[in-house]
Amino acid sequence: MFENTVKWLVFILAIYLAFNAVVSVNTPLKRKTYIVQMDRSAKPGYFTSHLEWYSSKVQSVLSKPEIEGQADEEDRIIYSYETAFHGVAAKLNDEEAERLEEEDGVVALFPETKYQLHTTRSPMFLGLEPDDSTSVWSEKVVDHDVIVGVLDTGIFPESESFNDTGMSPVPTHWKGACETGRGFQKHHCNKKIVGARVFYRGYEAATGKINEQNEYKSPRDQDGHGTHTAATVAGSPVRGANLLGYAHGTARGMAPGARIAAYKVCWAGGCFSSDILSAVDRAVADGVNVLSISLGGGVSSYNRDSLSIAAFGSMEMGVFVSCSAGNGGPDPASLTNVSPWITTVGASTMDRDFPATARLGTGRTLSGVSLYKGRRILSTGKQYPLVYMGGNSSSLDPSSLCLEGTLNPRVVAGKIVICDRGISPRVEKGQVAKQAGAVGMILANTAANGEELVADCHLLPAVAVGEKEGKLIKSYASTSRNATATLAFLGTRLGIRPSPVVAAFSSRGPNLLTLEILKPDIVAPGVNILAAWTGELGPSSLPTDRRRVEFNILSGTSMSCPHVSGIAALLKARHPEWSPAAIKSALMTTAYVHDNTHHPLKDASVATPSTPFDHGAGHVNPMKALEPGLIYDLEPQDYFDFLCTQKLTPSQLKVFGKFANRSCRHSLANPGDLNYPSMSAVFPEDTSIKVLTLHRTVTNVGPPTSTYHVVISPFKGATVKAEPEVLNFTRKNQKLSYRIIFTTKIRQTMPEFGGLVWKDGARKVRSPIAITWLTPLT
Repeated sequence: MFENTVKWLVFILAIYLAFNAVVSVNTPLKRKTYIVQMDRSAKPGYFTSHLEWYSSKVQSVLSKPEIEGQADEEDRIIYSYETAFHGVAAKLNDEEAERLEEEDGVVALFPETKYQLHTTRSPMFLGLEPDDSTSVWSEKVVDHDVIVGVLDTGIFPESESFNDTGMSPVPTHWKGACETGRGFQKHHCNKKIVGARVFYRGYEAATGKINEQNEYKSPRDQDGHGTHTAATVAGSPVRGANLLGYAHGTARGMAPGARIAAYKVCWAGGCFSSDILSAVDRAVADGVNVLSISLGGGVSSYNRDSLSIAAFGSMEMGVFVSCSAGNGGPDPASLTNVSPWITTVGASTMDRDFPATARLGTGRTLSGVSLYKGRRILSTGKQYPLVYMGGNSSSLDPSSLCLEGTLNPRVVAGKIVICDRGISPRVEKGQVAKQAGAVGMILANTAANGEELVADCHLLPAVAVGEKEGKLIKSYASTSRNATATLAFLGTRLGIRPSPVVAAFSSRGPNLLTLEILKPDIVAPGVNILAAWTGELGPSSLPTDRRRVEFNILSGTSMSCPHVSGIAALLKARHPEWSPAAIKSALMTTAYVHDNTHHPLKDASVATPSTPFDHGAGHVNPMKALEPGLIYDLEPQDYFDFLCTQKLTPSQLKVFGKFANRSCRHSLANPGDLNYPSMSAVFPEDTSIKVLTLHRTVTNVGPPTSTYHVVISPFKGATVKAEPEVLNFTRKNQKLSYRIIFTTKIRQTMPEFGGLVWKDGARKVRSPIAITWLTPLT
């Protein structure tokens, strides 16, 4: 007991010292990066350019040098923003920032924020690649004119996934560049990778100069994450793709005819908001049609979220923005990137798995998953000693988690060690076990992960098992004096049922920023996804991993986001006139909410049906999205009018309104009236309010003459009806409005979920519904 206490104290002390090392540098006079948003229209005429004016503003607030005559050699401005956002990123101390915020023409200041990455068969699973025919999606010349900007860790250009054979010339509207540096030259760009840029000034201002011996200060990807997401969006078909024999088949992106522009914003120490903002601004100016952003930070109010503000500016310029929802599930309200003008993507499984087994000395065989392939193989005819370093209590300790330095080689050498999931990366636990002399590992889920299984390319024979199986194995190891086991690896299995299932790690609603906006928007494949990989790093991403592979299998909402980005590119190619909101509507209203066993989608964390707080509108269905019938369209002003319902002050609203000099039209009675494809009715604490009405307008993008009838699922706590119940369209692009009336019967303590569907006999246009009754104040 004392030994465990000491271990935890050492562990907590290390975190405390690291935290204090960060905090201690934030003294009032230390310079930090601030993003400075400017009112572009306020520039005095005597300045020849906006940048000259911005520079003058920054210079005017700088502190005097402590020693007379000493010059400030440092260039304070590290970026200027001109397209999706207007202003600069500047290095200022706290006093200078306070003075600048008071200056005329300054709209807002945002302190630098650190973001994190949200770390095959999917085209066929999504219906994009029928077995018996050439895909109707990928061979149209028009697809080649769509460019997707991927903000990530860069790109590994040698991958066959970025081969441009047969592609038409780069679109004439493209204004991007191929920036060069160590490991990345002009010839690395082609008709597939049409642009590549790097953004590191904010990162260096926060962390110091990049060590160019250890890290490529160029678009070259040595992390692998950016290569994987870019290939998922628009990778060219590669036959025989696999990871060490697993998932063998043809790997291709969602939009194999689309182009990729790589914007490297993430480095060894993270991704910083001033770099991300500069990349978004540059990408929109370069001419991207879609932005794919598989990263996120915490949730802050709309007017304090620089990525949200930049995404708003991108949307104004007609660019579709797709972001990962985050990997904070299954905790409720764990979402990031929740702004309604962003498409927020959660993660789900596919019908492919990588089964492995753990056979105990009792003869019992328990199922798990693994991507292990190596020289070390455990004999299935032999049993190996099994050890668990944890205690009998439900609480975990550092040894049971197999944290660095916690396993005693004298205890685990020659044995299979059981490691609890949590705190450290899954593959790192295997490395710790291997270094301590273990011959194998069983990775056991805890309550946080439930029965969800994520396969990894471990450095030693290892099998991941669910929480129930984990408890059984740990109990056996703890109570049997001579516990033994062996591990077996069974390759790739297709046709898994049920699928899809919402991943336990996928971040969940409700959207606490605005309950009336249902988030996430949609789920897409994000578990065990095969795509291109960098040649700079092994498949486990551990420095000690000397293996090199052309493809890797990863999981995370980072993987689901580019699926949707690629499908959005296909929709943009087929419907170039569609707005970002129209594309989002088509994706959401055609999503499905039943798995391949015809039952409602399940939640991997609890094995019960998932809700719109988990899966949004449902699972993306690309072929249906091509012809949605009706769309819920939105203009930039509509989103601004939504912001006018969010209790923002006039100066706070300015951060969104300055580009087009917008003002509130007061057209929405409440936030839920935004013409969004999903519906969330929120009854206030006042129990006397029993009726709520939401308004929607649909645009006919199907046959000119069509009649739609409404079907609404029943609710326990309220009656829900639409008026009118029939919509008669007589021409294409005709708009018709309806209202949805919610009348409380019995207030419920928990939200209720259902759906509203417009049917014309050939199409179903479905919107998820959430009804929430806020608890009365006592």
